[in-house]
Amino acid sequence: MEAGKLDKSVPIPLYFQLKELILSEIKNGNYPVGSMIPTENELINLYKISRTTVRQAITELVQEGWLYRIKSKGTFVSKPKINQSFIQAIGSFNDQIAQLGRTPSTELLDFKVIDPPELVVEELKLKPKEKVIFIHRRRFADDEPIVMAKTYLPYKKCQFVLDHDLEKESLYPVLASTTETHIYKIRRFIEAVEAEDYDVDNLNVVEGSAIQRFISTGYNQMDEPVEYSIARYRGDRNRFEIIINSNSTR
Repeated sequence: MEAGKLDKSVPIPLYFQLKELILSEIKNGNYPVGSMIPTENELINLYKISRTTVRQAITELVQEGWLYRIKSKGTFVSKPKINQSFIQAIGSFNDQIAQLGRTPSTELLDFKVIDPPELVVEELKLKPKEKVIFIHRRRFADDEPIVMAKTYLPYKKCQFVLDHDLEKESLYPVLASTTETHIYKIRRFIEAVEAEDYDVDNLNVVEGSAIQRFISTGYNQMDEPVEYSIARYRGDRNRFEIIINSNSTR
């Protein structure tokens, strides 16, 4: 970084100017992923600003996922989060990741017919003794695990899915092959939870770190439930975009 780029004569807060300067250096590749940015003291001396100003700029960049701190070592550039917009549209994981310029892949951990848990019976409105197809997948972006997903499908409607390779094919396009199983609507709940042993073992995170849990039920054109899924996303590698449009002026 070069000194003299902060303008103390304008009404723009100095912390914000510093934040934008650091962000520009990251985006331009001057600070690659994993590299350490200048220390607090170095930034204070370079720009002749207060420690409070420096800390506010760094803290916001950490909160936004651009930087991370390691105690007694310094502040480092994070790997950019994957900006997911699927929560406002129906689409496949593979398409989402590919559109972001990443390489998607899937590891199929389980794929079988089972007796459903009671919650799944309720969500899929199953009759007594009906079976479900259980799909357990770990999903990757550029070979980095970012989400674990458990999916339940009513066997009676979806048995044809068993003939497909879900490591190579996306589930939603497979379901779209019949009118009865084509997903037209999704009800989705999102909640923040702490990482458990399951997440530590499968997502390369530490216990207690942030996990975003998505609970989804997909419906066909007749408003019948076809899919029930629980997905656990790494909080340090994902962020989710929602766009709200208003057709009227308030």
